[in-house]
Amino acid sequence: MESPFKADALKGKVALLTGGGSGIGFEISTQFGKHGASVAIMGRRKNVLDDAVSALQSLGIPAVGFEGDVRKQEDAKRVVEATVKHFGKLDILVNGAAGNFLVSAEDLSPNGFKTVMDIDSVGTFTMCHEALAYLKKGGQGRGSSGGGLILNISATLHYTAAWYQIHVSAAKAAVDALTRNLALEWGTDYDIRVNGIAPGPIGDTPGISKLVPKEINSKTRDYTPLYKLGTKWDLAMAALYLASDAGKYINGSTLPVDGGLWLSKPRHMAKDEVKQFSRTAEKRSRAAPSGVPTSKL
Repeated sequence: MESPFKADALKGKVALLTGGGSGIGFEISTQFGKHGASVAIMGRRKNVLDDAVSALQSLGIPAVGFEGDVRKQEDAKRVVEATVKHFGKLDILVNGAAGNFLVSAEDLSPNGFKTVMDIDSVGTFTMCHEALAYLKKGGQGRGSSGGGLILNISATLHYTAAWYQIHVSAAKAAVDALTRNLALEWGTDYDIRVNGIAPGPIGDTPGISKLVPKEINSKTRDYTPLYKLGTKWDLAMAALYLASDAGKYINGSTLPVDGGLWLSKPRHMAKDEVKQFSRTAEKRSRAAPSGVPTSKL
């Protein structure tokens, strides 16, 4: 699909993306690069990194990949420093590395819970911590112009509750809290904006088949107000919006990109049935003797 943004929307920017070699992360990497950014991606699998970098470079995007685990502070520090050494600076950090799998709470081991917390929430903070020294060079505190951006990939699971994803719900709740607190502190002190994106079901990713059985996947379309699943492109456009000048006054927000799914519940009655039910209830109400509940009639 054609981007609604100018091709130079991120011209001159340098972005580092964890989990940027596959899925949603790779689409964000690609769109950032297509809109003028130089891109560094971090991941644990060398073959995935190599393939992603080759694909980005084939599009004329300045790209480099670095192996590393966000759970390890030494890896985070090394990759951030390598990115700055390679491109000369760092303007945007996207925290997209995440772990997820379906499991009931009673079958989830404490170690499994801790692993997802370490990747999603602790890993996000670790990357932010190591990137701060470079991101804050673009801003000089209140009233300045040109601070850096941190973009955290979250979820909507914890807005209510989610079946068989207690570990991810807890981790993403922590990510959202981290986003708001860093936006407050670093936005004030260094003009660094910190925002998030909360994806819903994205149809063109391997994760949708891993987390949502095919028969349930088809029903998701019925429950989503827009009657369709999202795409990686939808997420990348949201990221571009927040990273570009269009989002320069947005700070501390997490943007749900899920077609309104987190708002929705199964529809128990069709609209025509609701009209008929309401008319019948109204007639009963009018016919009821004063002071007698209609439930007693």
